[in-house]
Amino acid sequence: MIQQGILQQVIDTQKKKTLRLNVGFEREVLPKMPALQSHALIVSGIRRCGKSTLLKQMIEADDSKKLFLSFEDPRLFNFELSDFELLDAIIENSKSETLFLDEIQVINGWELYIRQKLDEGFRVAVTGSNASLLSRELGTKLTGRHISKELFPFSYREFLGFKNLQAGEKSLQKYMEMGGFPEFLKTNNTDILSELFYDILNRDIIVRHGIRDARSLRNLAVYLVSNAGNLVTASKLQQPLSIKTAATVLEYFSFLEDTYLVNFMPKFSYSLKVQMVNPRKIYVIDPGIIKIASISFTENKGHLLENLIYWELRRQGKELYYFNENKSECDFVVMKNEKIEQVIQVCYELLPENREREINGLKEAMEFFKIDNGVIISFNQRDAFMLNSKRIEVLPAWEFLANSN
Repeated sequence: MIQQGILQQVIDTQKKKTLRLNVGFEREVLPKMPALQSHALIVSGIRRCGKSTLLKQMIEADDSKKLFLSFEDPRLFNFELSDFELLDAIIENSKSETLFLDEIQVINGWELYIRQKLDEGFRVAVTGSNASLLSRELGTKLTGRHISKELFPFSYREFLGFKNLQAGEKSLQKYMEMGGFPEFLKTNNTDILSELFYDILNRDIIVRHGIRDARSLRNLAVYLVSNAGNLVTASKLQQPLSIKTAATVLEYFSFLEDTYLVNFMPKFSYSLKVQMVNPRKIYVIDPGIIKIASISFTENKGHLLENLIYWELRRQGKELYYFNENKSECDFVVMKNEKIEQVIQVCYELLPENREREINGLKEAMEFFKIDNGVIISFNQRDAFMLNSKRIEVLPAWEFLANSN
């Protein structure tokens, strides 16, 4: 329970702060944002990826009377579902028509309030740093009256625009080292990324979910960040990380994935059971996080490149799997609307010692899915050739990343 005066003070303070915010670098997703009408717009993404700037850009473009409130303010830590009545009174007094609500998922039952405001004719935009905002359960509670969008750290294209660089090998190398968190790119202060990493673990997982064995959770997170692009199973991590059960490891996986720190990609299979019992591949949200949190002593450029390609495909809303059949592997099976679009192999550099393995893995996937064209993404190589009536194109990663949409 909070006091209405405190809530009004928070809203006034945040309004002044929001007005002072620089509109900033325009994000690629901004023109794709739907108009706020009868559906709530829900934008989710990892902390510090630019949601506040995107929200500012949306507020600037909105000419209605509006109210902004971030529930991250320490003065609102005791905010309860009943306190929305206080917010209603403030909204009525301000004659607001559009509501911009940030990090609202920390309030239990917030979905009911959003549905109420939609029914009352308000336009609503919600942002949050938890993937649960995209859950099917949310769709049930809002009965289909929401549109979900995800925001990630800067893509390679945004990185080029933000840093005023040209697409090519040099800029790609920088992107692989620095990543795309806007605040870090402004300052080059790695403390920003370190604080972000531990904020996610401590505030978004340990405190929120009441984790008692915080040390094991942190060790697991460091292990996953250090193994981007590798396969992982919960049962094999249980003993070396001293976690009581494999079920607890899986629970930690879901918590970490909810924060967007990591994603787990399953093996392709038409059987859900086969997908569930096979190892999954780890992908880490950003190269900057890998650099500051990884304990690996050797840099695996191939996995770093593969990690970038994964997140670019995620930005495009693709459904992704890895292929592994007949001892042949292919990095990405790319699907959209339950249809296979393409198969992609990622190899930092095609060399005599790996060429046959990489091409055969792609070829097996092409034959399995009856696809005539396949792509190998390398750091800087370019080629095209036919193989048993199948066309394989080798593309430089900077070109693929710069031209994807």
